[in-house]
Amino acid sequence: MRIAVIGGGISGLVAAYRLRQRLGDDADIVVVEQGARVGGVLRTGELAGEPLDLGAEAFVGRRPEVIELMTELGIEDQLVRPAGKRPLVWARGQAHPLPGRTLMGIPSDADSLRGLVDEETLARVATEPRRPLDWEPGGDVDVQSLVADRFGPQVVARSVDPLLGGVYAGISASIGIRAALPTLAAALDRGATSLTEAVRQAMPAPSSEPVFGGLRDGYGALLAALTTASAARIVTTLAATRIAAASRGWVVDPLGLVDAVVLATPAPVTARLLHFVAPEAAAAAAGIDLSSSALVALALPRDTELPDNSGILVATGEPLRAKAFTLSSRKWPHLAEREVALVRASFGRFGDESPLSWTDDDLVAAAVADLTTVTGVPIAPLDAVVQRWPGGLPQYAPGHTARIATLESALAPLDGLAVAGAYLHGVGVPACVATGTAAATRIATTLATRAG
Repeated sequence: MRIAVIGGGISGLVAAYRLRQRLGDDADIVVVEQGARVGGVLRTGELAGEPLDLGAEAFVGRRPEVIELMTELGIEDQLVRPAGKRPLVWARGQAHPLPGRTLMGIPSDADSLRGLVDEETLARVATEPRRPLDWEPGGDVDVQSLVADRFGPQVVARSVDPLLGGVYAGISASIGIRAALPTLAAALDRGATSLTEAVRQAMPAPSSEPVFGGLRDGYGALLAALTTASAARIVTTLAATRIAAASRGWVVDPLGLVDAVVLATPAPVTARLLHFVAPEAAAAAAGIDLSSSALVALALPRDTELPDNSGILVATGEPLRAKAFTLSSRKWPHLAEREVALVRASFGRFGDESPLSWTDDDLVAAAVADLTTVTGVPIAPLDAVVQRWPGGLPQYAPGHTARIATLESALAPLDGLAVAGAYLHGVGVPACVATGTAAATRIATTLATRAG
């Protein structure tokens, strides 16, 4: 029995591991990755002689998938939690506390925005419940349109965009309410009479549980454990160029005949591979845009007087090149123990890929200059590393959930073919783990039915 997993990111590696669990030692599981390494947009590099994540660095700890997976793999001792410090927002040339009581920056009251926006905007937020709300149940709009209409453009630029930019490497104009904020869409569908009321209904219940988690030695520890546990054949620097249905299975070029296929590839690659075998699904995947970004990790002298906050988010429209800084040594207690202070600077938003074309020196210089501006202290890096992520994150535009429903419906009749990835049901690592698990379950069920 031979199964091809196309794509060696976290979704593909989880699919390979789950397939090994379900199919046993005799299954030939082949992971085909066009890049030189597995992990996709998860990568643990080295800075100042120690490991540091150069892609995602955290996961939503209130979802169970990653923690349960770490426990299964015997690396539960890698689990770390952040220090609980809050980020700042850089707006109007100064730092402000990140507003509390918001849903992805969308406020539940005006007071939380005081100092960040002007008095006119505060009044607009405070009186929003008294203005009629026009919402069609089941509808979808971009986040910017809804929030700007109800609360004003300052709330978008200074509160919403900085948070959405961190999650999607996009802006609120490119992100749909229904896919990115499903609890908010549900509250509106239920008949909330204002956006304020909908936000209050949609906000998670208070909890003492940590919101986020991470890995002590970076995501590389999880990728290594998955690779070992899957016992899959990993083939790198090889791209799958075509898939075609066969009498009992699939032909994958250049692998040949396989019993089943998991496509754990970015949306554009998935669209290309599905073009002839599932044109409706291919068209749906082809409509998903990607956003690119770049990251600069800096090692600073340990006594650099950085703010006692987890990071600094940058409002849109500010004369800075960076969109955010993670003050890693402040955010993570295990990183605070190192001999240097660690900071990550992020560049690039949807529609602006120019930072990817800058030289490493230019990116480092921009990171240093902007960090000096937002902290007000001299920044003198001891070491730096640059990581570019072309097409790293899918954009969940309005209509995304309907698009994915169309894609999955079109694939449902195809025996032995499954998809996984960040473009389906969430860009976070837990969501990717869930899609890899679901894909493996679908394939294992199909193969068991054939055998029966």
